[in-house]
Amino acid sequence: MYMLKSILILATGASLASALDFAGYGNKALDAIKRNLPDIEIIKPRQALCPAVWTLVAAELSVTFLNTTDLRCNDDARAAIRAAFHDCASWNTSVPGGCDGSLILAPEELTRPENNGLQEIVAKLLALTQKYQAIDSSVTAADMIQFASSVAIVTCPLGPKVQTFVGRTDSSIASTKGLLPGPTTPSADIITLFANKGISADELIALIGAHSASKQFHVDSTQAGVPQDDTPGELDVDFYADTTSKPAGVFVLQSDAALAADPQTSATFQGFVGKQAQWSAAFTPAMTKLGLLGIKGGSTGLTDCTAAVPLSRVVPRSLVRRQPIMDRV
Repeated sequence: MYMLKSILILATGASLASALDFAGYGNKALDAIKRNLPDIEIIKPRQALCPAVWTLVAAELSVTFLNTTDLRCNDDARAAIRAAFHDCASWNTSVPGGCDGSLILAPEELTRPENNGLQEIVAKLLALTQKYQAIDSSVTAADMIQFASSVAIVTCPLGPKVQTFVGRTDSSIASTKGLLPGPTTPSADIITLFANKGISADELIALIGAHSASKQFHVDSTQAGVPQDDTPGELDVDFYADTTSKPAGVFVLQSDAALAADPQTSATFQGFVGKQAQWSAAFTPAMTKLGLLGIKGGSTGLTDCTAAVPLSRVVPRSLVRRQPIMDRV
């Protein structure tokens, strides 16, 4: 009996010693791994909080962009979306500029034909910039343009919520001329212009879907105010079908019709017909990408303020019924 107890004590002691040795080995191994890992703050930098001022901006813009009569987005919303395109896209990888607020801060830009019709919204966005700079000096004109566009998009029924950043630097130097397409620019030239900005042909076709909420005023003054699809004020996909079918009461830009027919883009163009969910999924990252053109490092160093952008508006039942059944699944 004594011998048995001794054997048990020895066995238990050996097991305990082994466990302690293993634990020591494990701790040493863990220490070695830790020494070779970067600091956790390097792996995942602490995300800066979106300045509270942008929540105030969003509240004001949501009222500014809504037509309370029909609960669709209004002319100011349409112009704000267009302004975001024109501030950023008058740039390519070989010139300075991009999303820098020069559309607001460089008066020369508003004298250019491609920016005709933006004078009123630019004045409003400049006033808003100055108003909210008095509350928070970090507000820039460049950020105001892009943030306003994001709020305008969700104010339009069916408009998706776009990831939105702030922290851009302003510039009062006018952008380089000739980098925005016109209403009669050939499709091949438009595709090349955007490729030089880092925007693919597929992304380009998704982006021009914003014309669904648009109206034209200056391409043909005899048809001022005519919409570019049959549901102005909504960011649906009717634009893609209407551009090729050209129903009465719809103004089709020559450049849009050319892109719809171009072999490089026609399949993507037709692929969005009746496909709201597919278009939204393509449009949102393309729009975020557009809002970072010319920003060194892209979104690195910027602050994500997507949470300050309102949720997409509840779609009126009449609009839901009009969507293809399979696209609602």
